[in-house]
Amino acid sequence: MLNLSRRCFSRKPFGLAALLLAVSFSGFAQDAAEEPGLSGTIKEAVSRVKPALVRIHVVDTYYDDGRELKSESSGSGAIIREDGHIITNHHVAGHAKHLKCTFADKTEMEAELVGTDPMTDIAVIRLKGAGDRKFPVAPFGDSSLMRMGDHVLAMGSPLSLSQSVTLGIVSNSEVIMPAWMDGGLSQDGENVGALVRWIGHDADIFPGNSGGPLVNLQGEVIGINEIKMGLGGAIPGNLAREVAEALIATGSVARAWLGLELQPRLKSDTRETGALVATVVKDSPAEAAGFKPGDRLLSLAGTAVDVRFPEQLPDFNRLAAGLPVGSPVAAVVERGDAPVELTVTPVQREPYEPKQFEQTQWGLTVRDISFMKAREMKRKDSDGVLVTSVRPGGPSSEAKPPLEWEDVLLSVGGKPVKSVKDFMEATEALTKDQTAPVPVLAEFDRKTERLVTVVKVGVRELMDPGREAQKAWLPVETQVLTKDIAESLGVAGRKGFRVTFVYPEAAEILRPGDLIFSVDGQELTASNPEDSSELETLIRQYSIGGTAELGVHRDGGEVKVSAVLARSPKTAKEMKRYTNETFEFTVRDITLRDRTTERWADTQEGVLVEQVQPGGWAALGTLMPGDLIVEMNNASSKDVASAKEIMKGVEEQAQRSLVFKVVRGIRTLFLEMEPRWEKAPEKKAGE
Repeated sequence: MLNLSRRCFSRKPFGLAALLLAVSFSGFAQDAAEEPGLSGTIKEAVSRVKPALVRIHVVDTYYDDGRELKSESSGSGAIIREDGHIITNHHVAGHAKHLKCTFADKTEMEAELVGTDPMTDIAVIRLKGAGDRKFPVAPFGDSSLMRMGDHVLAMGSPLSLSQSVTLGIVSNSEVIMPAWMDGGLSQDGENVGALVRWIGHDADIFPGNSGGPLVNLQGEVIGINEIKMGLGGAIPGNLAREVAEALIATGSVARAWLGLELQPRLKSDTRETGALVATVVKDSPAEAAGFKPGDRLLSLAGTAVDVRFPEQLPDFNRLAAGLPVGSPVAAVVERGDAPVELTVTPVQREPYEPKQFEQTQWGLTVRDISFMKAREMKRKDSDGVLVTSVRPGGPSSEAKPPLEWEDVLLSVGGKPVKSVKDFMEATEALTKDQTAPVPVLAEFDRKTERLVTVVKVGVRELMDPGREAQKAWLPVETQVLTKDIAESLGVAGRKGFRVTFVYPEAAEILRPGDLIFSVDGQELTASNPEDSSELETLIRQYSIGGTAELGVHRDGGEVKVSAVLARSPKTAKEMKRYTNETFEFTVRDITLRDRTTERWADTQEGVLVEQVQPGGWAALGTLMPGDLIVEMNNASSKDVASAKEIMKGVEEQAQRSLVFKVVRGIRTLFLEMEPRWEKAPEKKAGE
């Protein structure tokens, strides 16, 4: 199936010619302007919809490498109710952690997800904090009236630019995905083409137009733009409105399920009605009712069935999805040459892909197993936890054997786990009050094998590494005096080190540019870059506070310098560290070398960012390795201990906003992160 990108607009460079294809509100295509009266009609239609048009900025989630990752994207939408309900695509907002809408007048408001439906790729969001404010509304028209050749306007925010409109005509009012695309368009494992027959049109649309309205010349919404495959494709407005109303009412769309898949009658079949029964899912209502592959379905719930062409399949699928759940309905099939009456009782359709969760202590992402997924995996039931990705280098990938994608966890620590909730609760019990990873026996299925492994479960906290035994230190930085450098400095054949920086402790005895040839009469032998540790190693053999007589070449002559040796400062690897797993960044205390390299004052405080995981909240907030965090939410993060305490409070209170004050080079920046905190998974039905 064709999968829509999880980003509605990715920030890749576009050429000027591509940018000019999106026609702004101030003008329209030249051929349109030349047609008598069309320009005025277009402007009037645009004026009806433009106030209700919004650009949607999205922080959404996806799961890979054993982690929940965040990304930024943008799409379009239209306000469809005065209280601020907005219709858009599921692939725009269906996995949103954070939503912000921009209006035509450039003002912004936050929004929240009301409900989403991957089967039709429709989502509804609602503006937050609106109170009693009434918003302009984009009215729906009747999409069933659209015909080939009708003018249409594609409105939205292509390439995350401000609102725009392009003009085109309806090219085909019943577009389906071709058979060679293996069924069509997939969203969260659902075949969108099973219910949707797109309105094809040639109005230019680009990434970022997704979720924007397709508008007729009366200024009415007759479609929601979704795809572009040469032609643009819009979900018909009548279907989109029906789904949106259900999402607003209940937050989801309830559909019936039979476990019955049809295909058009074969070309060799000369009969004039019916549809070919292809798949009858094992343990489904259709199997219980007696349907068999090869039957010709003639009627369902009193409605005649006629599927000669693929374009007719969505009509049947919508009929079946709309049946009353739990109420028996009659069906008539032809088997051989005889009609057979059957009674089938629809059940509630469940999502093909339940929500995913990250389990950091295992280094996994997991989800429950749906009925259809269990059947496709040829499992007898839906018990267990499906592994959807594994974090490289994490506990599960380091186990022997390691856990892998599509393994099914059945028990942990000897306790059965039938669902993600069971898995999370068992993990919490196993790791509670533990300060080190816990070896846990895990039982799992991999295809036909029942395997076990031991996973060291738990996030290993970064401990104080302590410090190396303190040694004497010459407070300078140096470089090896290579053969070429020695010749260029007029000391050909000499070996040793050139002083590149002098710390305050040695400022009265050594200078940058001094050449050190000996220590207490022992000639140095360094002449290659790999010999860079010779001087340091030699000095470390002395006592702290002792003296060493250095043979130094300075200003064309040689002098003897008596250097008092200081206590060696902590190195970067000896500093305390802290990793925050929620925001996914690592910091450490700063070293003397950091202060020197960055020319920070001796009084400078803060924690230095060592690592920022891509796709985490910190990365979305543009935190970067090398940043010095000096404040977190207006509290001083003077060292790792204080930073850890501040972040603990942020997580315990589930604060909606976290602001870092950072020093980056010569600049001071304020970086804002807006996390969305996860709810615990719910139990499966019947648990």
